[in-house]
Amino acid sequence: MIELLLTSFPVIIRYFQLKRRGEPMSVWNMRVAVFMWAAMAFALFVVIFYFHPKSYSGVLPFRTVSVVSQVNGPVTEVAVTNGQHVSAGDLLFRIEDSAQRADLNRAEAELAALSSDEAKVRNELLAAEASVMEATAALDLAKEDLGQAMTLLERNVGTQDAVRTLQAEVAVDEARLAAAQASVTLAQSEISEGLPARRRIAEASLESARAALDKTSVHTVTDGVVTQLALGPGSPASQLILSPAMVIIPDRDPEMPVRITAGFSQVARSTLHEGMAAEIACDSNMGLSFRNTVLPAHISSIQPAVAAGQIVPGGRLLEPQNLVARGSLVAYLELVHPEHEAIMLNGSGCLVQTYTTTLPGLTGHIIAATGVVKAVGLRLKVWGALIAGIGLSGGGH
Repeated sequence: MIELLLTSFPVIIRYFQLKRRGEPMSVWNMRVAVFMWAAMAFALFVVIFYFHPKSYSGVLPFRTVSVVSQVNGPVTEVAVTNGQHVSAGDLLFRIEDSAQRADLNRAEAELAALSSDEAKVRNELLAAEASVMEATAALDLAKEDLGQAMTLLERNVGTQDAVRTLQAEVAVDEARLAAAQASVTLAQSEISEGLPARRRIAEASLESARAALDKTSVHTVTDGVVTQLALGPGSPASQLILSPAMVIIPDRDPEMPVRITAGFSQVARSTLHEGMAAEIACDSNMGLSFRNTVLPAHISSIQPAVAAGQIVPGGRLLEPQNLVARGSLVAYLELVHPEHEAIMLNGSGCLVQTYTTTLPGLTGHIIAATGVVKAVGLRLKVWGALIAGIGLSGGGH
């Protein structure tokens, strides 16, 4: 409508010319003016809609966190309510934990018993070392007696039986010494290898039991607002992601700018570019005062692929005929003024109007100036949507 009004001046001029001359207005008399009007309107339409693309599919996306439990069991305590703001680490709910506590007590008892075994093995090592010393002394004494008996036998004073008896005693003492040394080696091996391995196993069992007990207390891992709380004391805790106990809407990261996602026609690919000026009008920001309704923005990035062409591996071959819906060219926009981010509502639907302002020369300035038509049209549409109460969704230009 605005474009038609702006290009209607040839018809208006011709009308006044005919009126001044006193000639009747007919199709024949107005043919040139009407043709010029149509040609200028067509040219203006092409320039405006090609160089200043619009999207009705703008949205402020946000993520949610589905809270599910890692163990089964009845819920014994719910520590939050719908709409409550929680911080990372806050308790959400608890699950009945008698089995997990029993496992923890058993793991602690096993670790305590291992400490007793360690003390016992150390005492066994001391006893084995004492046995080695005793066996060594007895062996030395037996060898000395054997040496004296053999000396007496050489002097024809002693007897062969005494020598054989002392040789047997030496062999017995050597065996006792070897057994004592083996006991020392066994005790040392148990202290250096066996007990540490058993301790690691016991500590791992203890940590596992503690982890299992910790899973019965569900805590939030992000700051946000609790919504869709669907359980109470006695309710079974679900482990299915499709049936969460509650949903948390995380707080926005203050380090990350708010990004609005909008889908444009693929024809606009040659026009859209990063840094392109834009305006955003969202349903949730509309008001009678018109304050903070149309917000300045710019395109921060453009998705390098059209989602409709994505191929997922499956048992069937791709049939291009099924891809009738061509999909949109997705652009991400950021607000020019960071203070406007606070008034943006997550999930709000938005109308996005972009403007080509970077073309060089006089032609570029003329094309940029035609963006005023789209800017006025955007504001008129916002007013119309506000009065009609239907929102900004829909089509048209």
